[in-house]
Amino acid sequence: MATRWGICSVGKISHDFTVALKTLPAEDHQVVAVAARKLEDAQEFSRKHNISKAYGSYEELARDPDVDVVYVGVVHPCHLNACKLFINAKKNVLCEKPLAMNAKEVEEILDSAKKNDVFLMEVAWTRFFPASVEIRKLLAEEYIGEVKMVRADFGVPLFHVPRSDQKDLGGGALLGLGISCLQFISMVYNREKPESIQASGICLETGVDESVAVILQYSKNRMAMFTCSAGVHLHGEAFIAGTNGIIEVLSPMWCPTALVVNEKVTQYPVPEPHLPLNFTYSTGMRYEAEEVRQCLLKGRRESPVMPHADSLLLAEMGDEIRRQVGVVYSQDFQ
Repeated sequence: MATRWGICSVGKISHDFTVALKTLPAEDHQVVAVAARKLEDAQEFSRKHNISKAYGSYEELARDPDVDVVYVGVVHPCHLNACKLFINAKKNVLCEKPLAMNAKEVEEILDSAKKNDVFLMEVAWTRFFPASVEIRKLLAEEYIGEVKMVRADFGVPLFHVPRSDQKDLGGGALLGLGISCLQFISMVYNREKPESIQASGICLETGVDESVAVILQYSKNRMAMFTCSAGVHLHGEAFIAGTNGIIEVLSPMWCPTALVVNEKVTQYPVPEPHLPLNFTYSTGMRYEAEEVRQCLLKGRRESPVMPHADSLLLAEMGDEIRRQVGVVYSQDFQ
C-alpha cells in the first residue's frame, strides 16, 4: 500500500518536495492533499501537481483520514504550532529543517510525538542523498583513518527575499543555511556533543545574523569548522580529513552529488525533475521520503539516520552559537 502524503504550505520548498515525490513509484508514494492558509493558493498548487484535494486551512488537512504523513514546509517560526497540530491529530510528520527555533521548542515537539506515538523526523538533506550514504559507509570502514577535521561552507545571498532579514520571520544565516553545515558535521562525528563551541558573526540592524563562523572542538583532539552567509556566495564545499586521507564533498555540499575520495571523483546523480525546481538537486528529497516510508513499514517512530536526539543536539548547538553571536528571537523568551 502506498504511503499517502499531505503537503502543509505551498511555498518553494513544498513545490520541490512534491516534485521529488513524483520521481518515486506511485505504488509506494502518493500525494493526496495539500493545504494553505488561502484556499485559492492550495487549489493552484493542486492543479500544478495533480493533487486531488486542496484545503484552505491546515486544520482541515489534519482531519483528513486519507493522509498518513504530513510534510511541513512552512517557515521555521511556524514549525512548532504546525507540527503539534498534526501530531496531536495522530499524523506522522516530516518537518523541514530546522525542526524548531530553539531547543525548548524542539523538546516540546519531541514530547508531543512521543505522547501521541507517531513518527517524526527533521529534514536533513545532508543525510539521505546517495553520496551521504557513501560517506557514512567510508567512515564506518575507517577508509580515511581517524577523522581529525571537518569543514563545511554554505553561503547564498538571501536578502532579496523579504523575510530573510526579519527576526519575527526567522531570518538569518544560521537557521537558514548553517543548519545544513551543523547536520553534516554531526553526522560525521556520529552525533557526538562538542566539548566547546566558539562562534563569531555579523548581525544586521534588524538583529538577524548575516554571516557566522564557528569552530567546534571535540574529544581526542578533533575539530570542525563551518561558515555560513546570507550576504555572499561561498564555495559550498565540505571536506573530511582523516589520518589516512580526505573525503571532499563538492558543491553543493548540502545536497551532494559528487565526492572526491583520495583524489578519485565519483558522481552520485539524482533523478531529473518533471517540473522546474527552486533549489539545486532537490529531487534528492525523494530519499528522505523513502526513509519515512521504510520507517513506517518497520513500525519505527524515529529514523536511525536522523533520530530525535540528533535534532535536540543540533538545536542546543544552534542556541549556543546564537548566544555568542547575539541573535535572539522572540521565541527564546516564550
